[in-house]
Amino acid sequence: MVMLLAAGAAAVGLYLARAGSGTGAPTPISADAKAYTRNLKLADVEMKAMSSYMGQDMVEITGKISNNGDRPLRQVDLNCVFYDPYSQVVLRERVSIVRQKEGLLQPGQTRVFRLPFDSIPKSWNNTMPQLVIAQILF
Repeated sequence: MVMLLAAGAAAVGLYLARAGSGTGAPTPISADAKAYTRNLKLADVEMKAMSSYMGQDMVEITGKISNNGDRPLRQVDLNCVFYDPYSQVVLRERVSIVRQKEGLLQPGQTRVFRLPFDSIPKSWNNTMPQLVIAQILF
């Protein structure tokens, strides 16, 4: 499990560095935002499976995002892409890990995020999804 989490965290870093617009994103990431992705760092990314109080399976991804750049951020969205054992996409969901209602993510600041998923298809391969920056709003 530890190796899976370490591999997942490494994959997150790789995809942050190579982030593109990804399909499913309502608007493409701007060139300015894409260039800024190198200043964002995800850390302590973990995935847990649990059952909800209604007996429904739920997967929760938690972690921290750090803004190592020089600009405050209003919003950061990720595309979370889940695959089956044959590397086919079974779910692509866009989620915000920095939201305006929580206040700006200032330069040098780190914030905890929590992403619950309760509608992942049973064909999912049970590994960390691909996490790709979909949008940054300054």
